[in-house]
Amino acid sequence: MTRAERELQDLLSRTALGVFRLNGQFLAVSEKLARPAGLTASWWQVLGAVLAEPLPVSGIARAMGITRQSVQRIADLLVQEGLAEYLPNPAHRRAKLLAPTQLGRGTIARIEPGHADFAARLATELGADAFAETARVLERLSEALDSVTAAPPGDPARP
Repeated sequence: MTRAERELQDLLSRTALGVFRLNGQFLAVSEKLARPAGLTASWWQVLGAVLAEPLPVSGIARAMGITRQSVQRIADLLVQEGLAEYLPNPAHRRAKLLAPTQLGRGTIARIEPGHADFAARLATELGADAFAETARVLERLSEALDSVTAAPPGDPARP
């Protein structure tokens, strides 16, 4: 293996470890922010995914990069608690759309002040421009991973 190849592998490892650590940190912060509203980070994540528009469970899973089964389990709990409801899906007879109820929207609204405060504190720590650039870099990394992992079978770029 060449030095350049080794350096690229090291960059991949550092990036992955950094993202894993960030995931843990964001989950811990999300749990703290969601707890006063009676939610978990997972419930908040799924409910938040459908605030703008109702989505099927598979669409939520794709957007969040998690399994459909885990989203289905959480969606069923949200419906059971009255925080969300299933609506008919004109595009698919069996795959219902998940939508927040008024109670669900109100519950999410209770998180907003803490969420806004945390975002402001993080922006102060990073600087607004660096914060925006961080979001762009992470979005670009996600797009690149989608592209690389979508390579056809037999392609050396495919994991």
